[in-house]
Amino acid sequence: MAFLNVLPGAISEGLIWGLMAIGVYISYKILDIADLSVDGSICTGACVCAVMLAGGNPIWLCMLVAILAGALAGVLTGLFHTALGIPAILAGILTQLILYSVNLAILGGKSLIAIDIRSADLLLHMSNNPMAIVSAGLIIASTIVVLWLFFYTEVGLTIKSTGENPHISRAQGVNVNLNKVIGLAISNGIVALAGALLAQYKGSANINDGRGAIVIGLAAIFIGLSVSLKIKPNFVCSLIGVIGGGIVYYIIYNFVILLGLKTDYLKMLSAIIVALFLAVPYLKTRYFTKQKPIPINAGNGGGDNA
Repeated sequence: MAFLNVLPGAISEGLIWGLMAIGVYISYKILDIADLSVDGSICTGACVCAVMLAGGNPIWLCMLVAILAGALAGVLTGLFHTALGIPAILAGILTQLILYSVNLAILGGKSLIAIDIRSADLLLHMSNNPMAIVSAGLIIASTIVVLWLFFYTEVGLTIKSTGENPHISRAQGVNVNLNKVIGLAISNGIVALAGALLAQYKGSANINDGRGAIVIGLAAIFIGLSVSLKIKPNFVCSLIGVIGGGIVYYIIYNFVILLGLKTDYLKMLSAIIVALFLAVPYLKTRYFTKQKPIPINAGNGGGDNA
């Protein structure tokens, strides 16, 4: 009975974090870049939205500015990587560190800012989970449609080709570096949008809101894709699967809390879930089929694996 009571809240949070995971999906699966700046950009979206709402600005403007702030964070990561030659994973870490100070400045030096839900016109809040589910669902559906339309334009297709094979794309005259910057901007913009929804749902923005976001995003991706790719392996189904993965993750998350697991161990639980879903393809190949598993370092050493 207690589990049924927390289920609407788990679905609401799962939808928000599933939207964040779509942003991670764009960088990780489409661009083939492990972008760690999302831990900072989701917090940036939450902080910008909360501060602007506290200042009496309309909700549509707050969310738009939050998306733009996240996109700028993605541009910064992209420029670190493409213009300065910094490896993508380190570029994301640098942006994440910069965003911590930026987010603290947005909050006026405070660690938390609350939103007055009585005066602010919020799209969703934890006090009304059914409405939160509907609102989040509509925003997610709109986002998926926009992404579907965009990634089948000429620019979107070149971004896809950049992630699949940057060398061939460059040989075909594609500006690979520009595509990476655009892709990271889109990715972090969506992550910041999720942050803006999270701030409204919680009624506050905290400087530590984004800590561990990349782990949750990866968990949602691998949980969702393990099912959606078996049903129908296409772009839209993959995005829907990622949203489903976010919901499943938060249902498991809340179920484990009800079982009495200390909150100190929740981050460890997240990491274990991601590790399990990452390991499944390898373990399945090794122990349940006759196919020889591909060595972890295959393709990175040339002659060593020949």
